[in-house]
Amino acid sequence: MNYYESKDLSRFGEVGRFASKLMEKFFAYYTEATGTEGALTKREKALIALAVAHAKQCPYCIDAYTTQCLETGANPEQMTEAVHVAAAMEAGMALVHCVQMHNALKQKGAY
Repeated sequence: MNYYESKDLSRFGEVGRFASKLMEKFFAYYTEATGTEGALTKREKALIALAVAHAKQCPYCIDAYTTQCLETGANPEQMTEAVHVAAAMEAGMALVHCVQMHNALKQKGAY
């Protein structure tokens, strides 16, 4: 048995078993934020979600939003580029913290 099973994605609703009112509010918010047209199209939202899914390394979300991207008209090149944007952002966020290291080096007289 694998830790992540694709079939478990369909069980997402079960996480509200012991807090149904909170899950109802979450699903209302989630549906409004991801499943409706607004300033962003459903396709754009799906691409953002796919990129975040990769950055946060959620196999369930990668599975779900790969499907959602295809269903909303995104192609594999667009999907891959979105993932690269997320990866570049993560790299930049890690690297910018070198400023903190430089500050510490200065304080220690090593800079």
